[in-house]
Amino acid sequence: QVQLEESGGGSVQAGGSLRLSCAASVVSGYTYSPYCMSWFRQAPEKEREGVAGIAIDGSRSYADPVKGRFTISRDNAKNTLYLQMDSLKPEDTAMYYCAAGYEWSCRGAHWARERYFGYWGQGTQVTVSS
Repeated sequence: QVQLEESGGGSVQAGGSLRLSCAASVVSGYTYSPYCMSWFRQAPEKEREGVAGIAIDGSRSYADPVKGRFTISRDNAKNTLYLQMDSLKPEDTAMYYCAAGYEWSCRGAHWARERYFGYWGQGTQVTVSS
């Protein structure tokens, strides 16, 4: 009923920037508003982790490793989520996923917990070389 499609991944050298986008589309007739949206990432042989989350009112949360380097934003009119990634490091290399949840998905630390999100994109690869 809800489809998420990420774009903007790629390969970049350390110190470079990338901007990820996630377009959300809702099947006609299905009632849903993406109150909370987050970016997650998963590196090889590691668990998926929350990177940043944003509520529909614009309040944001970030994981410590990306604070000051990544900026999450959203365009509610376009149902699109963004992640501006600056000063990229090799340890940022991962598959990045966007997720859409509900009002409670952004409460406390829920924005970084997979189980609070019902819709996921297929992911976009980000590779940062040293």
